[in-house]
Amino acid sequence: MTPLLFSPITIKSMELRNRVVVSPMAQYAAINGVVNDWHFAHLHRFAISGAGLICVEATKVERRGMGTVGDTGLWNDAQEAAMAQLVTFLKPFGAKLAVQINHAGRKAGTLKPWEGWGPLDRSQPLVDGGEHWDVMGPSPVPYREGWPVPREMTTADIDDVISAWSASARRADRAGFDALEIHAAHGYLIHQFLSEAANRRTDAYGGNLTARMRFGREVIEAVRSVWPEEKPLFMRISARDEAGWTLDQSVEFARMAGQLGVDVIDCSSGGIAPKNLTAFEDESRPGYQVPYAREIREKTGLPTVAVGLIREARHAEEILQAGDADLIAIGREMLYNPAWTLHAAGELGVENRFEMVPPNHRHFLSRRDAVPREKLAK
Repeated sequence: MTPLLFSPITIKSMELRNRVVVSPMAQYAAINGVVNDWHFAHLHRFAISGAGLICVEATKVERRGMGTVGDTGLWNDAQEAAMAQLVTFLKPFGAKLAVQINHAGRKAGTLKPWEGWGPLDRSQPLVDGGEHWDVMGPSPVPYREGWPVPREMTTADIDDVISAWSASARRADRAGFDALEIHAAHGYLIHQFLSEAANRRTDAYGGNLTARMRFGREVIEAVRSVWPEEKPLFMRISARDEAGWTLDQSVEFARMAGQLGVDVIDCSSGGIAPKNLTAFEDESRPGYQVPYAREIREKTGLPTVAVGLIREARHAEEILQAGDADLIAIGREMLYNPAWTLHAAGELGVENRFEMVPPNHRHFLSRRDAVPREKLAK
């Protein structure tokens, strides 16, 4: 019997060969938002090793939405052309391809993580030769002490950013992506509007939960109106966060998203406030976010993605068998072991597992397995 992890699943017009998703992982390597050889090499490793769905990292819908100068973007023709080349390069290996689109809001304009991840020095020129961009958010509340106070977005700003989301969705479709993910998690712009910690507005976009969900609702509506109906639309959310956003609120937000045409909820957590200030989750516990995927799946009827410290194939299979999620996203473990999918298939006893890899590798890997292990040990 084929393990659930390696059973195909169809979402709208997209049929995945298995339930393994390569989580979107920022590489901070783009030049002027354009993907390059690094991204081709980074994602190729997962494509040739059997993953079902590969999601390209958080890609910004406009320059003002960039977290760092190394972020990928999808707001101009050069960026779209490079993404189309990436899709053309990866598709022959059998994985389906998604891209996550995002706007950093008040978390824009930062150093790369290994450079300290603080705010950029606005008195110094940027390495990409461009100008420093406007940091804005729902309200003039900085992410943390010492970070820039964001300019409160006007309704014109809100309209412009929503238009940027829909324009990026159009570009993603033209580039050939099979699926699209809206990033509404981890303290970025949509999450900022949802959170009372970042959103102090008194207009139609702030106050009660319905009003705080309005920006997210309008983004979803704008994206779904241009993203082809037959292609699946994912949304990543922080099911809980450090500043009071609750799982019950996430259920309500996800239910609304489903009614608007979101097909899958990708269930993460946190990011609205510095973790060292407000620890709320034990991130050392394997599968610590799985209960969120289960709750949202049960209460909305929407398929969910489980993500977060899922390292072992048997653990992934248990999550699926329990009905806690429909897809399993693997991030850091994929970086550690790009052939995670192939190894997982071996651990779960999948027959003919090398059929998922290109013949250039398949022939030799099959011969490797034919050698008795006792001989290899000598």
